[in-house]
Amino acid sequence: MENFNHYLDKYAELIVKTGVNVSENHSVILEISVTQAPLARLITKKAYAMGAKEVIVRWNDDEILKETVAHKEAVALETVADYQLAEVQDWVDKKASRISVVSANPDALSGVPSERVGLYQKFDRKLLFNLRQAGQSNKISWTVVAASGAEWAKKVFPELKTEEEQVDALWDAIFKATKVYADSPVKAWQEHEALLREKADMLNKEQFIKLHYTAPGTDLTVGLPKNHVWDSARSINASGEEFMANMPTEEVFTAPDCRVADGFVTSTKPLSYGGTTLVDMVFHFENGEIVKATAKEGEDVLNHLINMDPGSKRLGEVALVPDPSPISQSGITFYNTLFDENASNHLAIGNGYAFNIKDGVDMDEKELEKIGLNRSQNHVDFMIGSDKMDVDGIKEDGTIIPVFRNGNWA
Repeated sequence: MENFNHYLDKYAELIVKTGVNVSENHSVILEISVTQAPLARLITKKAYAMGAKEVIVRWNDDEILKETVAHKEAVALETVADYQLAEVQDWVDKKASRISVVSANPDALSGVPSERVGLYQKFDRKLLFNLRQAGQSNKISWTVVAASGAEWAKKVFPELKTEEEQVDALWDAIFKATKVYADSPVKAWQEHEALLREKADMLNKEQFIKLHYTAPGTDLTVGLPKNHVWDSARSINASGEEFMANMPTEEVFTAPDCRVADGFVTSTKPLSYGGTTLVDMVFHFENGEIVKATAKEGEDVLNHLINMDPGSKRLGEVALVPDPSPISQSGITFYNTLFDENASNHLAIGNGYAFNIKDGVDMDEKELEKIGLNRSQNHVDFMIGSDKMDVDGIKEDGTIIPVFRNGNWA
């Protein structure tokens, strides 16, 4: 790619400045693949230049992960050691900013028995639970971004002949989606966030008690708790510092009342989860709970997911994304939730975000549960939107207000 190093440098700066907004004396946790060392070096350099006191890099590798999940003794595979928990708790205590760079092969664990994948997912959830809870309560700054990996690029662009062409094509798509080609990506993101904030503010004024989704394969009603808050990717942590949780992002989102969901919903894009691709999922809900879940591909993994804990059978997020969004109109299926969720309305099973409830970050677990905020070790998005989806908002007095028609804002 022409001028690739120039754009990678701009991308690293965007991640550090807009993603987690590093400033003096910040600790930074960087989770990244060993194949992305050039980007890791740039992020580290930029973070220290902005005053970070330390950058802790957690390397990952698809091939080592597959060998570990396939062959490690089962009890050890799901066991989290005390020293591992202590390390993660140290990051939480430091209020470390977390940068997660995703680039993994969507099928990295293909061929590994689903029960072993499930054990590994339990380990991962237990290990990072406190860190994720801190992020989902905005007690720390965090951002999720992407980098082009060879196996991922091959799956997204199989029509291209060489690995170099595939990797370059995916980098190009990432740079477009994250506004790296703009003269000032940081300014471009400020303008984009202002537009998303307008939509969130509009929905917050309405305070719907339910949303009703209809589309081919979908007829689902989801409850919304009292004093729910619609938000966009720009967030403010407990120290009053702004950060951008996802780049790219096209969504506005809130927490549902996990006790209220009835009907059925069909996924419209593949879901890459746990190194497996799940295709054509259908969920049936009664009284907020998934009572049946099927998938054309990956059904065993899907059922391990929804049975991981009680909250994995209930919803933790509802998000609205117009079909005319740039990622949707690109026509690319990324096989990566960070991108695919920003092409489509989506839901998430699992943990709800405390900041999506007014004053929720100051509530304890019992208070959050009483309001209807779902609690779980999981938070997994799946895509349900299309240009055929309608969404209605239902008010407390029974008034029905169109929110989406044919996949776009009404």
